[in-house]
Amino acid sequence: MLPDCLTHIGTEGQTGRSYLGTKPSKKKIARVCGESSERTGRRWGCIGTEEQVARINRKLEGWSNYFRIGPVSKAYRAIDQHTADRLRQWLCRKHKVQGAGTTRYPYRYLYEELKLVRLEGRRRNVTWANA
Repeated sequence: MLPDCLTHIGTEGQTGRSYLGTKPSKKKIARVCGESSERTGRRWGCIGTEEQVARINRKLEGWSNYFRIGPVSKAYRAIDQHTADRLRQWLCRKHKVQGAGTTRYPYRYLYEELKLVRLEGRRRNVTWANA
């Protein structure tokens, strides 16, 4: 039988509650949003829409797999919102359309037709922690 110190998962700060995984810090969320902003900047207007969405998806999938175990729903929601807004801005600039693009490029278009990854639909996978 293992000692108690080797079987303990961890505690969250001073509360004494057990937790599995860690939630992403505000700095990490800001960083992935910043990278999303960089990837949808003006200098990327010459590449195709499918290629741009594929580049964004690779980044989002990698980031979400890293933070998949902890409490991430608020972070996923913030990143989804930021990424969708930035992709809309990029599409408007690319096609020389004024406005924010929310009517022209609704969520349904971004997620269903362009196949942008939606992090909020992903749920944390506790089975990874058991491996």
